[in-house]
Amino acid sequence: SGRAQGPAPKPVPLGSVPSERSDRILAGIGELDRVLGGGFVPGSLVLVGGAPGIGKSTLAGMALANIAAHGAGVLYVSGEESAAQIRTRAERLGGAALEVPVLAEPSLESVLAAVEAERPAVCVIDSVQTLSVGDSAPGSVAAVREATGALLESAKRLDVTMILIGHVTKEGSLAGPRALEHLVDCVLHFEGERERTFRTVRALKNRFGATSEVGVFEMREGGLAEVADASARFVGEVHSAPGSVVLCAMEGTRPLLVEVQALVAPTEIVPPRRTATGVDRNRLALVLAVLARHAGVNVSAADVFVNVAGGVRVDEPGADLAIALAVASASSGTVLSSGAASSASRPGAAGEGRPLACFGELGLTGELRHVAHAERRVGEALKFGLERVLGPRPAEGTVVGLDARETVADALRAAGAGRRLREAA
Repeated sequence: SGRAQGPAPKPVPLGSVPSERSDRILAGIGELDRVLGGGFVPGSLVLVGGAPGIGKSTLAGMALANIAAHGAGVLYVSGEESAAQIRTRAERLGGAALEVPVLAEPSLESVLAAVEAERPAVCVIDSVQTLSVGDSAPGSVAAVREATGALLESAKRLDVTMILIGHVTKEGSLAGPRALEHLVDCVLHFEGERERTFRTVRALKNRFGATSEVGVFEMREGGLAEVADASARFVGEVHSAPGSVVLCAMEGTRPLLVEVQALVAPTEIVPPRRTATGVDRNRLALVLAVLARHAGVNVSAADVFVNVAGGVRVDEPGADLAIALAVASASSGTVLSSGAASSASRPGAAGEGRPLACFGELGLTGELRHVAHAERRVGEALKFGLERVLGPRPAEGTVVGLDARETVADALRAAGAGRRLREAA
């Protein structure tokens, strides 16, 4: 019954395994290179997803133009647009983009043959859902899986960096089989609202770097422009008004100031509406429950709308206190500022003082919980003249400029947001 077996493979210590070449290919776009962890890794497969018209092709075209300008071979493959249409878009980006070789071809077999012949350092496939594979319909689960597998094999064998542009569903997730995300080395999500100029790119998966970084861009007539000092853009026009606070957020290693706005409106609809834009809706529900139970802020008979201004999304627990203060301020009609709180009922009150900055996670028992990088958050706020930052006590030591509080009720009193509300028991 025994099967003939060959010699067992011998494991080797990792230290004796030759290390791969680690020289990265810089995209020449600082915000993108930082999210990637220092540029593209040769032979890697990078998936860029985003809504239609958000700027995925523009970003990829800019990266190829910069890489080509430094003497590396590049190739842009499009299964959606003709070469003439691609040229029209490239003309907006400048002369370097017009030097990028283009192949308008939907056949996977032809694309692989072109990559084999050209051997570019970086190749863009726009988009992976449009490639035709044998008898399978383009965009089908089988076609996308087979195309991605073939491109992965080609990328590793030829040491070519492949950038796959992918569509997203109306829910915001990447279209196609889930296996697509598992096959690639890096998944970038390009997001923003088409009606707004700001765009952000995040790494949802990165085998060669962190997944906590975010790059910020602004869409202009000449293409995408990097926003190196994003805080100045997002809070430059903030004025003290009921329902408005500044959140000191962290996006990876980068401190970012954004305005969190809330509107509380009485309603007879049951249940009342809870709308969150830029923050997690479940997080909003948690914050409202904590406010009702531990701070006497009851909005059960009101619609609550929370928005992060500028079209940015914040996905960290440190936004809890900003949501709580904005909702309490909107509910009481109280203006929060870095100085003493002022009432919106007084003429001109909305223009008094600098807006209040804050950060912190709320616990279910009403306590303010420590979040990382308190010193960097406060430092970013002070840099923009926000003299007072409310937040939890740091894990150790003190932070200059931080008004540390123990509970959400204490923070509301310190901010002046609860002067028209019942004090917490």
